[in-house]
Amino acid sequence: MALTPTERKTMKARAHKLDPVVMIGAKGLTDEVLLEIERALDAHELIKIRAPGLEREAREVAFSAICERTGGEAVQQVGKVLVLFRRKKDKDD
Repeated sequence: MALTPTERKTMKARAHKLDPVVMIGAKGLTDEVLLEIERALDAHELIKIRAPGLEREAREVAFSAICERTGGEAVQQVGKVLVLFRRKKDKDD
């Protein structure tokens, strides 16, 4: 479910004070990194991911793959930082 423009604006404001909780290193997007992203999304819903070791094209591919594989939605990307949102799963599901 896509975020509305109002929700996206709210998420950007919430994310402004956040520090990156996951870093993508020189090895790129590994299964371990994806697992950490999943854990962070389960705990926080809204996270920042930083990819300082990746070139622009590799970073774009990695960020797209993260969204696809986690079911999260990119709220904003500024340089090497991605803000990612995924609603918490209900315990009843």
